Amino acid sequence: MKKLILIRHGECDGNIEGRFRGRFDFPLNQQGIRQSHELGQLLKKVDFKMIYTSPLKRAKQTADIIATHTLSKVISLETFNNLSLGPWNGELKAVIAKKYPEQYKIWISNPESLTFPGLENLNDVQNRAMLGVKDLRSKHSDETIIVVTHRAVLKPLIAGLLELKSPWFWKIHLDNASITTFELNLNNNYMMTKFNCTDHLNAYVEEKY
Repeated sequence: MKKLILIRHGECDGNIEGRFRGRFDFPLNQQGIRQSHELGQLLKKVDFKMIYTSPLKRAKQTADIIATHTLSKVISLETFNNLSLGPWNGELKAVIAKKYPEQYKIWISNPESLTFPGLENLNDVQNRAMLGVKDLRSKHSDETIIVVTHRAVLKPLIAGLLELKSPWFWKIHLDNASITTFELNLNNNYMMTKFNCTDHLNAYVEEKY
């Protein structure tokens, strides 16, 4: 692997309505479509052949729009799908905070430890995302790899690549359509070279929680 480029999908309505997204299949909104074209304009300067993406619409549409600029092949992988939030998928955060106060308190304070029926634990998300990158690294030994996925996949993945100790989820902030890059250092370990870059975007909404 020459370089790993991690991209959070463009904006969807769930991002600006204060909703948990999870596996709810929000499409990109108009802002997200514009952001994806801005990503494509930037990435057409980069030498790569493949874009790997979550199968959910907001990520797949982001990847497809980038590919119209870069003429790259897009491949959907379940490995990079968003975490499942069970009954929280697509729901307003304010509603969840009232309906599940104890679980919501854990989500805000230590989400790595949160468990309830239907929820995919963040540590399990980290394990599958790390395995996904390991597989891509073996397939593309001297190439740049691009992955388009979700905040709740990127945060665990970044923590895993940097070997951060838990809790790490709320120590990492990623904006829609942002770019984070990794390369391998002399010890063959992952080295972050860019983080949450948004200079290519004309506009975006900062979503901290």
